Amino acid sequence: MDDPLVWGFLPLKYNFGLSSSNRRWGMASHDICYQTRPLAFFFTMGQLLPTHRSAHSQFGGIAQPAVTQAIRLLSKGPFPAEPHLARPERQSFSLQNVCVDPFSDLPTAYTTNGEDSHLAPSAYACNSYSWVHIFPEGKIHQTPNKIMRYFKWGVARLILEASECPDVVPMWLEGFDQVMHESREFPRFLPRPGKEVSVTFGKKVDTEAVFGEARSRWQKLKAKAELASPETRDLPLGALNDELLYGEEAVELRKEVTKKVRDLVLEVRRSRGHSDEDPKAGLAETWNIEGGKGEGKMADESWVRDL
Repeated sequence: MDDPLVWGFLPLKYNFGLSSSNRRWGMASHDICYQTRPLAFFFTMGQLLPTHRSAHSQFGGIAQPAVTQAIRLLSKGPFPAEPHLARPERQSFSLQNVCVDPFSDLPTAYTTNGEDSHLAPSAYACNSYSWVHIFPEGKIHQTPNKIMRYFKWGVARLILEASECPDVVPMWLEGFDQVMHESREFPRFLPRPGKEVSVTFGKKVDTEAVFGEARSRWQKLKAKAELASPETRDLPLGALNDELLYGEEAVELRKEVTKKVRDLVLEVRRSRGHSDEDPKAGLAETWNIEGGKGEGKMADESWVRDL
């Protein structure tokens, strides 16, 4: 319920004056939202990118095509669908294939796992500099003291690798757990009415002041990797070699940028009158130890579930 409720808060005037494609792009779980063709069509029309969760798929992680598409949507396009191109037989209309552009002779479909095919939104110039909305925790996390889990590093890729630093607006959501709490019983599938929810928007971030130095370091790191491996110079935007994906310097830079993003959200949280949280709450290492399991009710009274 988070995504539709959040944008339901916006005044109707924001539904006019924006092209429909640039209104909002987001990410949706591949194993839930793309199980069947009708589901895939519905969520594709909702401008969601099919995203694999590492806990449920070997195709998850920060290098997956959904992250590549998000980086390109934040940049000046169009971008060819390669190198994540679906097999040719998956790029023709059929009951099995989900997204095919009947008006173009260009290959605009991409695959997330070698079997599926989806229309690549970044292949169209009209989607340049789009608005991409993400939940950086990457999980449903409901806790009595309203603290956040650590943020996933994919958010750092969006900020570091977009052709220009995207505008960043932090948000804080509250009360959504009461609408559909993880402990709810039958009818579990129905949201609970009469609950108080709030959406607090922070100010647009001075991205040059907050992320400018980190983006500069990323460009230097990228130049060094290209000098060591000249073939990487020809990689399209959003495609990286192993050194830039998993090298120590790259990982540490992503951790740093992700923490900056989380700190921005914490400022909005503080504006709601909440006391400061324990600094260790934002560390992945903390959540690997506390709680004891991946989903369900945790030892700290929080409830966690994969999106």
